[in-house]
Amino acid sequence: MIPLQEKPPSERTVVALPSRRRLPPEISILIVLVGIAALFELLGWVFVHQSFLFNQERLVIMILQVSVIGIIAVGVTQVIITGGIDLSSGSVVGVTAIVAASLAQSSDFARAVYPALTNMPVIVPVAAGLLIGLLAGVINGALVAYVGIPAFIATLGMMVSARGFAKLYTHGEPVSMLTDQFAWIGSGSVPVVIFLLTAFIFQIALRYTRYGKFTYAIGANRQAARVSGINVSRHLVMVYGIAGLLAGLAGIVTCARAVSGQAGMGTGYELDAIAAAVIGGTSLAGGVGRITGTVIGTIILGVMTSGFTFLRVDAYYQEIVKGVIIVLAVIADQYRQKRRTKS
Repeated sequence: MIPLQEKPPSERTVVALPSRRRLPPEISILIVLVGIAALFELLGWVFVHQSFLFNQERLVIMILQVSVIGIIAVGVTQVIITGGIDLSSGSVVGVTAIVAASLAQSSDFARAVYPALTNMPVIVPVAAGLLIGLLAGVINGALVAYVGIPAFIATLGMMVSARGFAKLYTHGEPVSMLTDQFAWIGSGSVPVVIFLLTAFIFQIALRYTRYGKFTYAIGANRQAARVSGINVSRHLVMVYGIAGLLAGLAGIVTCARAVSGQAGMGTGYELDAIAAAVIGGTSLAGGVGRITGTVIGTIILGVMTSGFTFLRVDAYYQEIVKGVIIVLAVIADQYRQKRRTKS
């Protein structure tokens, strides 16, 4: 018998196994959303004897409520992707709301903050609010990028300072009697349109532009991004500035919806925005996250809040459940990080 000779490695035929196609991460988050909505629908028929999902008025109110959080969350998501955090967005909402409202008052109000600046064109209060938000964000970014202060501390300081400035601006008094043109920004479905348009713009920016590539690169490995030629400090200031700008936009929408500006507006919004981003799959370790996931995460928070209210669950219990869900989302993120590291 003639012995068979084994072919050298260079001549062996390699059979490629078919690779498993991974579903987009948003699919799993969307499944969670559908499951939560179905659960509330079931509980609604059991305890309230009503439908949760098939109530148009309830759904409209729910979407309007989460639109402001969603606008903030779009900016916060980008900050978290870079490996940072923004705790100041809620306070920035408050200060931009009070400043924008003071420049949007009607001349019919005898106690206007600026009697000589009543009935201003709507672009004036909008521009002022956006400028305040942008300034707050740029200061946050500069403290993080150039001074070297941890993002947690820098934005915590801005959170306290901005809230204090909002209270000082009108000595704690609300600002009311806003013009109809300004109030239109918060009327009907306008807040939802602003939210969806903002999400669409930054989804495109993060996925298809150099801005997005730099943002992900900094979050994945800041030192490697710096070595590859990215101006990390300048880009971080830009990202935090955009987050502040969007918080300012949320403040404008908030006071337009309420037709009033108050220093306490936006309290706790920063935590809801962070929760929406994390639930939507954004990793607190940086380098991972999508705006589409954040949009779904925002809707999940809205469904939960509306569902608990529908079931007449006390607001205190709602906060407890929300906190538990945030912790579970972070645990899930840690699990995904370990699996990603092993693979």
